[in-house]
Amino acid sequence: MVSTPSSAPPTSQAPTPLWQQSWKRFRRDRTALFGVVVLALIVVSVLLGPLIYTVPIDQIDFSQSGQPPSWSHPLGTNDLGQDQLARLLSGGRISLAVGFAAMLVAIALGCTIGAIAGFYGGLFDLLLMRLTDLFLSLPQLPLLLLILYLFRDPVGAIAGPEAGTFVLVVGVIGILNWMSVARLVRASFLSLRERTFIRAVRALGARPRRLIWSHLLPNALDPVIVAATLAVGTAILTESTLSFLGLGFPPDVPTWGRMLYDAQNYLETSPHMALFPGLAIFLTVLSINFIGDGLRDALDPHQ
Repeated sequence: MVSTPSSAPPTSQAPTPLWQQSWKRFRRDRTALFGVVVLALIVVSVLLGPLIYTVPIDQIDFSQSGQPPSWSHPLGTNDLGQDQLARLLSGGRISLAVGFAAMLVAIALGCTIGAIAGFYGGLFDLLLMRLTDLFLSLPQLPLLLLILYLFRDPVGAIAGPEAGTFVLVVGVIGILNWMSVARLVRASFLSLRERTFIRAVRALGARPRRLIWSHLLPNALDPVIVAATLAVGTAILTESTLSFLGLGFPPDVPTWGRMLYDAQNYLETSPHMALFPGLAIFLTVLSINFIGDGLRDALDPHQ
């Protein structure tokens, strides 16, 4: 009698971590990768560019006023003869700082309000969601203009013109853009708090603070990450709009929006004054939106 070798038990392969699956899906999105490359180039340029291209941003030379791009001034000069490339790189730091700082304010407010409303429910949910509806109904741009017009000088007298305007612009943009994040976090909490693992942790005696910060919020971060990327683009556009309307940073601070504001009277004679800062805003916001769309698809559990 010939004995047949027993078949070996099948080896179980370890499941791929979720972050690796999400990264693989993100890498397959060419527009998202394009956005990452473009945004990385812009960030590196505004961080390291002023250290390499050391032309002063406030050097006035009326003999070079409105010059087109040349070897001595790669992006031309403005109406005061100031180098556009130096001002574009320096202003990019402020525009990106405003975008990311306002995003952090909006995400912090949205996560806090959404977590309280979704976890406790009842009266907290009712009041906080009505507050969210109230903020959603406010006309943002007129309210921004009114707040900056009323409080820019008092805050600037306390913290200085540039720092005061930065704090005020970041705070106002962040306070007026947290509503979508709050709704996303609330919806995630309402779904997660009924899961089995949350009930188990609650039965073990976990406190509400531990439940929120250690178990619920980490599992609700996927839509928050997507909302955060889109909030950066929204904040950059809002700051550019405020500067273009003349209610942003002081005239000697060369943000991208301020450069557009200074160029509006020279569009026919010196179009390059508006072309390059407008292109910088366009590429930055477009790349951030591409990254946000890619993250939304990569983090989608139904993919």
